[in-house]
Order: sequence, then C-alpha cells, then structure tokens
Amino acid sequence: MSRKEDILQVATHLLAIKGYKDASMAELAKISGVAQGTIFYHYSTKEALFLAILKAFREDIVALFSRYRNEHQFSSGLDMVEQAIAFYLQMASQMEDRFMLLHRHDAYELAQVNPECRDCLEAIYDCLIDIFEQAILAGQKDGSIREMPARRMAMILFTMVDGLIRFHTYRLYDAGVLYEDVVQSCRVLLRKNPSEFRS
Repeated sequence: MSRKEDILQVATHLLAIKGYKDASMAELAKISGVAQGTIFYHYSTKEALFLAILKAFREDIVALFSRYRNEHQFSSGLDMVEQAIAFYLQMASQMEDRFMLLHRHDAYELAQVNPECRDCLEAIYDCLIDIFEQAILAGQKDGSIREMPARRMAMILFTMVDGLIRFHTYRLYDAGVLYEDVVQSCRVLLRKNPSEFRS
C-alpha cells in the first residue's frame, strides 16, 4: 500500500469516528505518523481528502459488485435480489468505516455547499441502488418479478436494507435478526402471484 493510500485509509477511519467537522489534519498526521506537509502534498485540503475517500468508495462498490455478479449464478431475478441483500450487508460489514462515514450528517451538510461532494454522494447512492435495480430488471425479464417501475422499487428495497445497516452502525439493534424478515418483505413486494407470499 502506498503512502497516499495509507493516509486515505487512516483518514476514512478518523472521519467516520469523529466526523468531517471535528476531525483535523493535525490529528490525522499524528495518528498516521505522516507529516502534515506530506498529507497536504497528496490532498491539498480536508475537503479534497474527503472527496477522495468518497470517490474511492464508489470505485470499490462498482468493482466489488462487478466481481460478485461474475462469480455468482442466479436462478432468477428474484434470487438475484435476495442475494443482493446478502451482498450489500456483507459489503457494509467489510467497509464499516466507509458506511459509518456515509451515514454521518456532516457529509450532507458539506454537500449542501459543495456541489462536487453532492455529486460524489449521489454517485455512491446510485451505485448502491443500481445493484437492486439490475436484479429487478432481470426478474421482470425472466418473469419472477412483477411489472413495476424498477428504479423506484430499487430505491424502496435499498431503503429497507440500508436501514438495517444503520441499526448496525449505531449499535441500536441486532440487525442480523431482521435479515429474514427483510428478505421475506422483499418477496412480498416483488412477486407476481399473491399465493406465493405465504411461502
């Protein structure tokens, strides 16, 4: 791992724990063991550093989901939705700092005054919602999912699953115990035949 990547990794953890407003470049230098001048050489401002974290997050989501789709076989689009839920939860546990950062309010405060930050956040959410939309479209094509606006339903499914992630992030509830309920709710929302809802 390069010095620049090391800085990004430590900064991600620091910003996830303390938030954008409260984390300082001096603290990052101390924790990472890198001189502030070196940090500023790679990232000219705290804002630039934060944007680099968001851009790397998006790139990693795209790469992980692409690899996941290539390595897995799905019996139907509905199966793909269910597997996407498991994939999303697994990804969130592997990228805990980044999801914690994504769920912090100060990121959205910055996005209100920084269009590039807003674009980065939107791009991350678009990638995450795309995971569900692609599965819904596949299910509509193979007949396992009823006709509906795929993007809107993908946003609803994403909201349900991301809610579990937030429970985990804030240690409010054991999100794992709700997994089967979320999967079952998705089946009810997506299936064509109401008699299938009971399975």
